[in-house]
Amino acid sequence: MKKLLFAILLSLPIMAVAGGDDAKYLAGAVPQKDGIVVFEKSFSVPGKTKAQMHDMLKTYLTQLVTQSIPGPTAYARMNMDTPDTIAARCCEWLVFKKKPLYLDRARMRYQINAFVSPGKARLQVTQISYYYEEDNEGMGGKVIRAEEWITDSEALNKTQTKLYPRSGKFRRKTIDRVKEIFEGAMDCAEEQAEKQVEQPVQKKRNHVVED
Repeated sequence: MKKLLFAILLSLPIMAVAGGDDAKYLAGAVPQKDGIVVFEKSFSVPGKTKAQMHDMLKTYLTQLVTQSIPGPTAYARMNMDTPDTIAARCCEWLVFKKKPLYLDRARMRYQINAFVSPGKARLQVTQISYYYEEDNEGMGGKVIRAEEWITDSEALNKTQTKLYPRSGKFRRKTIDRVKEIFEGAMDCAEEQAEKQVEQPVQKKRNHVVED
């Protein structure tokens, strides 16, 4: 009995460390729909019309497109703009490690979809791929799809307690960046909502004073 208890106590630190700082990147952190990686986020802005929600989200997607970097096989653009849906293709750097004379990074390409209704928005980040190990001229790299690189089956070990070193760095950076994208959308909506609030117009009389 003592030996069994001792074995259990020895295993506890190992179990605690298994997730470690990577706990939020482990099983289930990269969602899939019908085999396709799809990150989703919904939020509400009570009192806003569908047209106002559309304008808020279009402002944000336009910013993402404008800030995108040129891609070797795809370019940033607005894909769709209807009263119900806005979609854009974007391309950004994922920087894994940056030191003097050493830079490890990849281009991440993705589509962001915004579905709007009165007072509500649903965002998707999908069609994710990476262009990695390109030369100084942006050529000679390889394209890797998220589905074949950052999913649970591809980026986690068999017990799903650890990330593989190579694909794991893509998984971490992608999850972090998608979270930033969603947070940025909500921040932009908040900022735009404040601008849309009508301020009461105050009359100013320069020569007449009310008793």
